[in-house]
Amino acid sequence: MANPIKKRYVLIFFVTAFITAALTLLLVNIFEKKQEANLYPSVFKPVGDYETDPKVWGENFPFEYDSYKKTETNEGPTYYGGSDNYQKLEKYPNLIRLFAGYPFSKDYREERGHYWAITDVKQSLRVNEKTANTCISCKSSQVLEDVEKMGPENFYKAMFKDVAAHYDKSIGCLDCHDPKTMELRVKRPAFIEAMQRRGIDVTKASRQEMRSYVCGQCHVEYYFKGEGKYLTFPWDKGFNVDSIEAYYDEYNFTDWNHETSGAPMIKMQHPEFETWNTGIHARSGVSCVDCHMPYERAGSVKVTNHWIKSPLRNINNACQTCHKWNEQELIARVKAIQDRTYETMYKTELAILDAIDAIKKAKDAGANDEQLANARKLHRRAQLRWDFIAAENSMGFHSPQETLKTLSNAIDYARQSQLEAERWLRNITMK
Repeated sequence: MANPIKKRYVLIFFVTAFITAALTLLLVNIFEKKQEANLYPSVFKPVGDYETDPKVWGENFPFEYDSYKKTETNEGPTYYGGSDNYQKLEKYPNLIRLFAGYPFSKDYREERGHYWAITDVKQSLRVNEKTANTCISCKSSQVLEDVEKMGPENFYKAMFKDVAAHYDKSIGCLDCHDPKTMELRVKRPAFIEAMQRRGIDVTKASRQEMRSYVCGQCHVEYYFKGEGKYLTFPWDKGFNVDSIEAYYDEYNFTDWNHETSGAPMIKMQHPEFETWNTGIHARSGVSCVDCHMPYERAGSVKVTNHWIKSPLRNINNACQTCHKWNEQELIARVKAIQDRTYETMYKTELAILDAIDAIKKAKDAGANDEQLANARKLHRRAQLRWDFIAAENSMGFHSPQETLKTLSNAIDYARQSQLEAERWLRNITMK
């Protein structure tokens, strides 16, 4: 039989340990509350329903505001992105020929941080007197009030010079947060409508889903539908490039006819949300915010960093919370994916340029539109896929396997286009 005195000491030990642990947790909680009280005001100031100035929101959320202000900062380039507002046409001259006859052959600059969105679109050489108001949809938080007052249809068909040219606030707190509850919310009609067509009610989204939906309002492929330039996302058949192409083909949509080949072309925008949706991070429940706006500690309080930037700038918080390899290994893996993507993307460009040259030679030799129709269709298919990757801001990282499949198919279509044009050139010159 066990010694009753020994039992008593064991019991006292465990009771003491429990009380000590409880007191420690209590003291930690009190400390965290004090830290939180120092970080945020004790009385929150009301924020207006359409308050577009982040500074006003910052009176309640100083840490978030201070980190948001850093989106004004130019941190310089990453391997294939960054915040340098350089002219891509100078660095990648192939773009001039690939977008011949379209405004992107005149001006195509690297994006800066959210702070600069409204400034950069106003300064773009692609904007002119005929530019529809639709193109401002994701460049300013002032859009939300105008869309509500004017209605989406009237907002889109208005002219940029009459409405958006007067905006002076860029992307800010109102774009993602409810001013009363501060909860994440989606307000831009195009995203809501596209998700509804897919059978998804965004108002029922979980908080983790919303941490990607607020980004998916803007970081997407889109087009201006009809004469009213109604902003529309082509997701009815799916998120991958084949589904998007099928949507456009069914609608018979074209952005422009290529100046050299005569092919009916589509300019892809920035399909980050679509590409992420086909990748392992989306499948694992990882949101955009987890990587681009990771949690940090301000004292003992966990807060979301609103300096929206490449995870390569913040490996510790953005990557190592899930991946336990060292920083050098993680960077090397990202670079390997991006280098492989860039190499394949460049080979795709060369294949498309060969197709364009072959179509031009056949046309100059006398091939007619009917004879060149298939070569042009294949040119469209190839460049649409290349541009889906080139315009997407991760150089393949968001979905490496889907990216390489897309580029491989693009090369195949480009070479088919080239061979088709060369066949007609031979037929004509042999007569």
